[in-house]
Amino acid sequence: MAGLGVGIGWRAELDLSIERMTGVDFVEVVAENIKPARLPESLRVLRARGLPVIPHGVSLGVGGAEPPSEARLAHLAACAQALGSPLVSEHLAFVRGGGIEAGHLLPVPRTYESLRVVTENVRRAQDALPVPLALENVAAIFGWPDDELTEAQFLAELVERTGVGLLIDVANLYTNQFNLGLSAVAALDALPLEHLAYVHVAGGYEHHGIWHDTHTTAAPQPVLDLLTELCARASPPGVLLEWDDEYPSDAALENELAKIRTAMSLAREPG
Repeated sequence: MAGLGVGIGWRAELDLSIERMTGVDFVEVVAENIKPARLPESLRVLRARGLPVIPHGVSLGVGGAEPPSEARLAHLAACAQALGSPLVSEHLAFVRGGGIEAGHLLPVPRTYESLRVVTENVRRAQDALPVPLALENVAAIFGWPDDELTEAQFLAELVERTGVGLLIDVANLYTNQFNLGLSAVAALDALPLEHLAYVHVAGGYEHHGIWHDTHTTAAPQPVLDLLTELCARASPPGVLLEWDDEYPSDAALENELAKIRTAMSLAREPG
């Protein structure tokens, strides 16, 4: 995977901020929020400057029992083509069943039977897309009772079977550690990071003993520490800041990007 650098999630509310900001090397846009035939002017401006733009899907649902929708795949493919994207990313998540929408990115049952189904779904998606696909680990709010694999083991098996890329969200790893007691460092040790496409970083807050991954605050130090841990194990092609609401100033966002670069550099320092 070619180097992407440090980026930020493009949102319509941040369009002019991102155009003004220094230190943005690439952006990611939620695919469901754009129409390939009528791209937002801001994305056209950024593309003209040479910034890679990655479509990031949130509704494909490769974790379900049903094959991914041909229409959703066609939309992702059209987004990638319209934006000249180097890859497309989605979530390893269960989002619907029997026509009912879950309304959340739910964890998939991590069984070998589920792995077989997800493998087939991922292959279908790969065949329909003009560029490589990367899948993101989700922030789980529960675990299925009959899991046979950890999330890292499931992802490793999926990569082995399909060659799919990995979008590792270190904020989601932290969320699962905080809420479910799942070691984030152990996950990093078990993941096939040589297949890393890029990384997500985001903030959240603790409320009544639960960590909420809201993407509305600065990334906390433990999340940045996990980024350093990841960078000590692999060199991510890109690291991207997600910020979805309660948008701060340009200077605050630039400071967040600077903190990401610092966390990455700490992994390269001796000792």
